Amino acid sequence: MSPRRSGDRGQVAVEYLGFIPVLLIVAMAGIQIGAIAYAAEQAGTAARAGARAASLRQDAQQACAGAVSGPLTVQCAETDGGDDSVTVTATVHIPEIFWDFGDATKTATMPRDH
Repeated sequence: MSPRRSGDRGQVAVEYLGFIPVLLIVAMAGIQIGAIAYAAEQAGTAARAGARAASLRQDAQQACAGAVSGPLTVQCAETDGGDDSVTVTATVHIPEIFWDFGDATKTATMPRDH
């Protein structure tokens, strides 16, 4: 067994400290990707709820707003497809945790209930 050299003491701790920024960036990116997925899922839910309400000739904007949970705000635009269908587009702003990625937009089309 060879004797320990005193110059090697603490080498692992220094290497670990150098790797911490990489771990933090990966963790921040994971959190931001989760926020993007959450906003996209909420936009899809709002679009379906708004289209369902509009197909029954109810207020699509109110249905969109009621379908979104949490602190997110939604804007819905209704496109009339005549007597056969209605299309609603929901836009939810992606929460800015570390970076701003803009909006998540989803569209849903439902047949009109006659």
